[in-house]
Amino acid sequence: MTTQYPKERKDAIINKMLHLLNMSVPELAKAENIPYGTLYTWKQTYVDKKCKNTKNTSHSPIQWTAERKLSAIIETSTLSEQECNEYCRTHGLYKAELESWKTHFIKGSEQNVTQEKTDRNVLKQLRSENKKLKKELNRKEKALAETAALLVLRKKLDALWEENEDA
Repeated sequence: MTTQYPKERKDAIINKMLHLLNMSVPELAKAENIPYGTLYTWKQTYVDKKCKNTKNTSHSPIQWTAERKLSAIIETSTLSEQECNEYCRTHGLYKAELESWKTHFIKGSEQNVTQEKTDRNVLKQLRSENKKLKKELNRKEKALAETAALLVLRKKLDALWEENEDA
């Protein structure tokens, strides 16, 4: 047999659970003599309805962009524990998700720093190699120019000898 609760009482209990007293579901179930399964259902229904009505949370936190996740981390960083819990409830988040995102962003930043150092070392190595190759190319161009000059001189010398033999 299911019991129907008046809407006013239901709203008052949800307020106690989520806004006013921030009571846990088991505490509230004991105090109000309502099965905690019912309270969990009410809470989830309220949170789902609230998320659908909130503009920024039109989809689940799993689908949030990195920008939106970072925004949530920044918004909650200065909040007290209770305010942070309130924020999480209204946006359909778990506090663990926020912590996970924060860790992910920090690790990503550290990887970026490491990657930048690696990139700098690779760039330095490439510049050194480029410098060596330019030096070698310059040497070979000089040798080629010298060889071409010697060939031209040889042809002129051969041409002079032919003229002297003809005369």
